[in-house]
Amino acid sequence: MTPELIAVLAVIGVALAFDYTNGFHDAANAIATSVSTRALTPRIALGLAAVGNFVGAHFGAGVAKTVGDGLVTLPTGVNSLGVVFAGVLGAIAWNLITWYFGLPSSSSHALFGGLVGATLLSTGGIVQWGNIGEKVLLPMVLSPIVGLTLGYLLMLAILWLFRKGQPGKLNRGFRWAQTASAAAMSVGHGMQDAAKTMGIVVLALYTGGFQESKTHIPGWVFWTSATMLALGTYAGGWRIIRTLGRKIIDLGPPEGFAAETVASAVLYFNALVLKAPISTTHTITSAIMGVGATKRLSAVRWNVAGNIVLAWIITFPAAALIACVTYLLVRPLFG
Repeated sequence: MTPELIAVLAVIGVALAFDYTNGFHDAANAIATSVSTRALTPRIALGLAAVGNFVGAHFGAGVAKTVGDGLVTLPTGVNSLGVVFAGVLGAIAWNLITWYFGLPSSSSHALFGGLVGATLLSTGGIVQWGNIGEKVLLPMVLSPIVGLTLGYLLMLAILWLFRKGQPGKLNRGFRWAQTASAAAMSVGHGMQDAAKTMGIVVLALYTGGFQESKTHIPGWVFWTSATMLALGTYAGGWRIIRTLGRKIIDLGPPEGFAAETVASAVLYFNALVLKAPISTTHTITSAIMGVGATKRLSAVRWNVAGNIVLAWIITFPAAALIACVTYLLVRPLFG
């Protein structure tokens, strides 16, 4: 095998490993509310999320193209594959650290931070800061605000519409409704997160000289990325599921339905209309906070929320720093 082929296979391998960690790290995004409200059993919820992620991956081409061609300009030759390899390893490391502590940080921003960190140390690599600001940092700020606001408003609407309903019947009805909202959330997660791995694989194929287009996504890339995300999701991420489902607020079926509905709508709009790679973690977590605030502000455990927001803020630079150290170690292998 040629050095280029070995390097491309190494990058594809770590990209799929990231996809798997993304699945079990972000499984909570789709199912935590449904599990905590007992609308679905844990294994059924994980199976539903895995299928939804697999289906959603096939609609994420726009996000994949943004990741593969819109954030960094890599140096030429095999060295560029070393940059991608180190960047993805930095994201995997941060995923594992935050999973261990049960913090629902963004796998997306870990990946972006890793790519930027490794690119900064490479010779000839260029970070497209304008695109980073527009397509990563701005959505990072806006998507939680939108999720919190819409979650608050939708929950107020539900409380008003069903103000005369019997709590027992409402809970049973919304448990059924949560099956649909959890499925919609998991499809949205697949649109966003499997697409990011597809973008990395395409980037590796292009820079290694194995395809001429920066944006064409081969069929096998769709299937392998979707499959790895689904397998990781089915493995589950129970530490983070407990944080999202139980530690921010005490969720009931109406609150869970409202949070999932808002988060999935935001994910669909960004993936299908704006082609913007946003964080599913930020979106669902902020929606849960917004829903909880309709009870009373003290219903949200703001100390837990504060720890989560802190993890959001440090994810990008932390993954970038890990990727920098990793790139220094692996650079001789990609010379």
